[in-house]
Amino acid sequence: MMDSSKSKDSSKSDREDSNTDNNDDEKAEVCPGFKDADAFVKYGLGAVLSATKASASLPQAGDEFDFYRSFPGFQDFCETQGDKLLHCMSQIMQHHGCRSHMRDRNKLTGLEERFDLVVDSNDVILERVGILLDEADGVNRGQQPVMPAGFQTPKIVVSSWNRKGSSSSSRSGTFKLLHAKNIMRPQLKFKEKVDNSNTPFIPKIFIKPNATKSLPSYFTNKQIRKERPEDLDVPAALADFIHQQRTQEHVEDMFAHPYKYELDHLTVAENLLSKPEPQMYKPMTETKCSYIDTLEDLVALNEKLCKLSEFAVDLEHHSYRSFLGITCLMQISTREEDFIIDTLELRSEMYILNEAFTDPAIVKVFHGADSDIEWLQRDFGLYVVNLFDTHQGSRALNLARHSLDHLLKHFCKVDSDKRYQLADWRIRPLADEMVQYARTDTHYLLYIYDCVRAQLLDFNYGQPGLLQSVWNKSKDISLKKYVKPIYTEESYLELQRKQKRSFNTQQLTAFRLLFAWRDKLGRQEDESTGFVLPTHMMIKISEELPKEPQGIIACCNPVPPLVRQQVNELHLLVQEAREMPLLKAEIAAQKKKGLTPIKKPEVTLFGPHDTSRVSESDLPHFSADELPVKQGVLFSDDEHKMDVDEQKTSGLTAEARITLFEELETKNDEESLSVGQMKARRIIESFENPFRMYLPSNDVHISKNAKFDPSSKIFEISKRWKLMSIEQQQKELESKRKAREEAKEHVKKVAEERKKAKKSYQESLQNVATVRQQAAEYAKGEAKKRERPASEVGESTPKPSKKLMKSAEQPQKTEPPPQDTFKPFNYSQSDMKVFAGNKPKDNTQFDPNRQSHDFKKKKTPKGQKSNCGPGNRSMSYLAGRSERGFRHNWPKR
Repeated sequence: MMDSSKSKDSSKSDREDSNTDNNDDEKAEVCPGFKDADAFVKYGLGAVLSATKASASLPQAGDEFDFYRSFPGFQDFCETQGDKLLHCMSQIMQHHGCRSHMRDRNKLTGLEERFDLVVDSNDVILERVGILLDEADGVNRGQQPVMPAGFQTPKIVVSSWNRKGSSSSSRSGTFKLLHAKNIMRPQLKFKEKVDNSNTPFIPKIFIKPNATKSLPSYFTNKQIRKERPEDLDVPAALADFIHQQRTQEHVEDMFAHPYKYELDHLTVAENLLSKPEPQMYKPMTETKCSYIDTLEDLVALNEKLCKLSEFAVDLEHHSYRSFLGITCLMQISTREEDFIIDTLELRSEMYILNEAFTDPAIVKVFHGADSDIEWLQRDFGLYVVNLFDTHQGSRALNLARHSLDHLLKHFCKVDSDKRYQLADWRIRPLADEMVQYARTDTHYLLYIYDCVRAQLLDFNYGQPGLLQSVWNKSKDISLKKYVKPIYTEESYLELQRKQKRSFNTQQLTAFRLLFAWRDKLGRQEDESTGFVLPTHMMIKISEELPKEPQGIIACCNPVPPLVRQQVNELHLLVQEAREMPLLKAEIAAQKKKGLTPIKKPEVTLFGPHDTSRVSESDLPHFSADELPVKQGVLFSDDEHKMDVDEQKTSGLTAEARITLFEELETKNDEESLSVGQMKARRIIESFENPFRMYLPSNDVHISKNAKFDPSSKIFEISKRWKLMSIEQQQKELESKRKAREEAKEHVKKVAEERKKAKKSYQESLQNVATVRQQAAEYAKGEAKKRERPASEVGESTPKPSKKLMKSAEQPQKTEPPPQDTFKPFNYSQSDMKVFAGNKPKDNTQFDPNRQSHDFKKKKTPKGQKSNCGPGNRSMSYLAGRSERGFRHNWPKR
């Protein structure tokens, strides 16, 4: 596979080299060994085609190639030919000024590194070919040839955002946007890899010079700092637990400012609070400028700085092609000399300067040091003690503007050149214009420091109070700690609020997923979120929700490289967002946070116990005297179950009960309690319930104007909370006792009335003849009728049988004695068990298929059939017209 790729790459390079040579020969009209340029082109094309065919005929990657690779002859042949091809490709790349480490087999990256080199070389060669062809056609004759990768000439981009009007002339100045298209990433040369993990930042310091309080053991012990959970030879879960236990005792030290104690006890010297005599700066042309890029020069610089009383510092930062950002340059200026430090080369050795930066006897002058302090901690582990920020001094003086550009004009009468403010400071070597711009930031800063101190004293009539406040603010800035950006599930909400866009649930979900994807990919590739996917493009995709990957590309102009590579993954995220149900963004956000929805304005109660916004008369009241009615039971054995607990329910509404607000019930049998128990009860009763304010009270009412009147509000609150005396609590207890006693008496009265009603009902039943008695009287009347002459056929009534006389399962409805006014009887309170008897219950529903085998048959006289039907059967039909052999047989008609 490797050899095939090598051959293909070599064929491409051969083709490009042949084209380049063709143009060169055509221009010089010299083609050694060929008749003219056309013959050379034909020969080169044939060679490229043959090489392409030869590479295609090689064994394919996989089992076939592995099989051939197992033969030593094939393996040796591939290695020798591969070395030849790599050598040829290296020569071509060297000829065009590209990197050509193709034969280095010790590279860890291997094939990927070589492939990247070939791609970069192809870009450079093809671009040069295009330029030469354009020159041959008479186009762009004055254009300079493309420089090697990493050495791009500065490009001037003029637009509305960088055009600067000039007051002296009509000409407009421009900013220079310096960038390197194919610059090597400086992160690859760092000895310590950049930590983009989603974990808090831990200070890099391990040596603490000028220390009053020693450095904690966590930073001095390298073994503790380098311990990682995956290095332990135990299961993963146990390794994490052990690592957590080991680092738990160092948590406070890990995230504390190492020089907090020294800064808290720092006192400003008296000479720094007195009015200075400004020392004029040297011209830039007469000041020596040293470029520091080796460890020896850095150590020598540190020794020089330790002998000084003040020096100025500034940093140049790059954040577009790095997730956390990189400090690319440091400028230090003294009264006599300027220094430019290459922090990309000396990144791991910059901690040496802590000896001078933390010396409390040396003043470090910065301008706008808020970001510089954090960058020094993040990249180098540098801390600053005894800082003076000229930006804070400018604010104290109330100047028109507080930028360094304005201070240079105000104090030094120097117009700073800000054309290189947007330069890519990763470029090496630095252009002379960039070095000049970097020197300007610190060269005049010490003179500005003297002038600001003098004006602060003059502004405050010679008193050092205003100057002291600037020193204090500068000390607060030096106490700042770098905080790494941590991703959480709700990190996207802050960015979404800043955009002031209203999203529905689908758009908000897409925004959240894209934000998480951008953060994850930026940490992995060490690219800024603006490079991975700019915010305005992310909002555009979230609003449009494209259905196809081409729609995502259309939302981005220009298309970021990582978006083009990961467009399919982005398409899946957008599809996932489109599957969400549509809701308003506000409701979705509340559901996400688990909050209760916002109450409508017309709802007066904002909480279950909040009575501060309504009057007592508006609250619903339920009387406790309404008793429930047990349906279907009148006078039964369940009567004893109705006791005092019935008063706890009111009407048909269930009363909400919270035991936390219940008062202690006092029992009547106080005589049975001991003296200690009585004392304990009185002590408990004297305690005030802290949740009493949430209960609606009948004696205290907060008016609506109370919140506008502080005195009345304080009076009402103190009356309800703090000044409720024990006597008031006792009155409440007595009123509750009386209410309970009245409820008990009411229940007793109701029970007595029910007993009386039961007795009167039973007495009325004694005077009413039962069904059996009526049947017996009816039988006697029939016996007397038989002695009389026989009546006509069809008019005689059958003699009721004994079974019919005994059938009394169906209860008969008895009416009460007639009264003056008609009142229907309440049958829901009737007890049906009175008529049940001793026989088992039977189903009252009619079933014609069920036989009467459940009951015993009684003997009847011959010629008569038993008339034992169910309870409501009529006794008026003729016996001769029916057959009653079975109980449920209806008469035939």
